[in-house]
Amino acid sequence: MLTDTDNTKANAYNDFHLQYIAGEWQSGQDDSVNTNTNPYNGDTLVKIQQATEAQLNEAYQAASAAQKEWAQQTPATRAGVLYKVVEILDQRQDEIVDWLIKESGSTRVKAMVEFAATRGITLEAATFPSRVHGEIRPSNTPGKENFVYREPIGVVAVISPWNFPLHLTQRSIAPALALGNAVVLKPASDTPVTGGLLLAKVFEEAGLPKGLLNVVVGSGKEIGDAIVEHKTPSFVSFTGSTSVGKRIGELANGGDYIKQVALELGGNSPFVVLKDADIEQAVKAAAFGKFLHQGQICIAINRIIVEDEIYDDFVERFLAHVKTLNVGDPSKQDTAVGPIINKKQVESLKEKIANAQQEGAKMILSGEIKGQVVPPHIFTEVTREMDLSRNEVFGPLVGIIRAKDEDDALSIANDSMFGLSSAVFTKDMAKGIRFARGIRAGMTHINDISVNDESNLPFGGEKNSGIGRFNGEWVLEEFTRTHWISMQHEPREYPF
Repeated sequence: MLTDTDNTKANAYNDFHLQYIAGEWQSGQDDSVNTNTNPYNGDTLVKIQQATEAQLNEAYQAASAAQKEWAQQTPATRAGVLYKVVEILDQRQDEIVDWLIKESGSTRVKAMVEFAATRGITLEAATFPSRVHGEIRPSNTPGKENFVYREPIGVVAVISPWNFPLHLTQRSIAPALALGNAVVLKPASDTPVTGGLLLAKVFEEAGLPKGLLNVVVGSGKEIGDAIVEHKTPSFVSFTGSTSVGKRIGELANGGDYIKQVALELGGNSPFVVLKDADIEQAVKAAAFGKFLHQGQICIAINRIIVEDEIYDDFVERFLAHVKTLNVGDPSKQDTAVGPIINKKQVESLKEKIANAQQEGAKMILSGEIKGQVVPPHIFTEVTREMDLSRNEVFGPLVGIIRAKDEDDALSIANDSMFGLSSAVFTKDMAKGIRFARGIRAGMTHINDISVNDESNLPFGGEKNSGIGRFNGEWVLEEFTRTHWISMQHEPREYPF
């Protein structure tokens, strides 16, 4: 007798060479092809004929048409689709995790973390239809009553990244759909399946009405600007680099149609270890928070800042611990560090390694780069002025900075154009809160890593790390609009 798991394996999703537009799976019509490869072994996973701007327009037309009826559905109807999505995710967990490993280079540990986060935000989004509400406000005008309605924003454009493709896509589309909107999604070129097409299959199986979710895989040259500049979307949700985010912000507000935006951009997360910290626990946290997914996370630890009194002890223990990490095949259960997403990123990391040494950093751990697998690299004698400190690394390289004292550590932590996530280790909770509140960032975690994301808590950054917040009631504000409607119950006296 076949179990549900056996049936799911026998009916694995396929046809990922097609686009999901207007509720139908269709071939792209552009001349270019996206060849999707496994970053660990180079195997071709799927070849996707890319979409044209005309197909993007078709997606927007379908989304606009479908959204009006969807917005009128009951909260229970919309929530029901999201709960069905969770059920399907659970049934297809092994299939989804396998895709994350082979397409994004996720280690098995990271893939499981991402799956759990995806499931969590979907469950949270299922509660949104009944949580969104309007208000009745008093008026200073006699006989007037004020109503503030909260309504869907309309059609949402989503541009998602390759590093946590499943979760960071679902983080936008699940809340948007739950709140009565429609979505047109452009996934990252490196992860078109886990960043979009796989989720389209899940929502289709869950019974989402046609046209509400469109996944358009296309080149940046063909549809990159058009997805933002198109007249239909009222809102653009982007997760990715700061440079591209700035461009999207300009496009969203520089053309004929002004749109609201949520931009979750780059980070330069400081990980501060104060002299009274539990050093052994800080070492373990630093290794996991730095090297999870090869450091290819916007909230990954980017700078380790350690008070002078314990600096040498921390470095010695951290080096010893990182040497124990297994590097290589991401499909193996005990692999901690897998492949970098593409060759361009590998070359960028090689440049960063060379530059760090030229600037005077001391490389105390390295290793042979094999294909797209870059082993951990640790640098000491790093200063705040070095490129390793100033810019986002997005790879398994880390510099350890010596701070004179607590005040110096805070100064170094804030000496960045970014302000996404951060962390501080100390045994003194009052000191920890005081220090955390002194950091200019959207998120700070005491005695934990900077890599934290919970579906009911606000996720977002300050400065060049972006604008807007995801998750919980904060995303309710992002994906809805307010509409003030007043009722004059008795005639007013007007001056003329």
